[in-house]
Amino acid sequence: MDGELIIRPVEQALYWILALVALGLELWAVIDCARHRANAFEATGKRTKTFWLALTGGAAAIGVLSLLTSGGGFLGTFGLFGLAAVVAASVYLADVRPAVKDAGRGGSRNMGPYGPW
Repeated sequence: MDGELIIRPVEQALYWILALVALGLELWAVIDCARHRANAFEATGKRTKTFWLALTGGAAAIGVLSLLTSGGGFLGTFGLFGLAAVVAASVYLADVRPAVKDAGRGGSRNMGPYGPW
């Protein structure tokens, strides 16, 4: 029983920290998506800006809800929707953001010693 009294607050603090990190990732994705021009999304073939704003905005809303609901379940950080929100924001940041960022500059950043790769 004494071990449970020690572990429970540590576990809750860990979940709170992970929820904050997930929310930060989701907010970064939605703010970055809002910054870029709509034609940059179509030029790279990465759906539309409206689609990505809706997806990352929904992810951020779920992140806020998962931070507020500490009980877990579907809306918790490790629940079904919480994990889907983190995945959606991560896909945007890892795949769409670099392509849209390059399209805004008019070129590719991926330059090797013999040209682009």
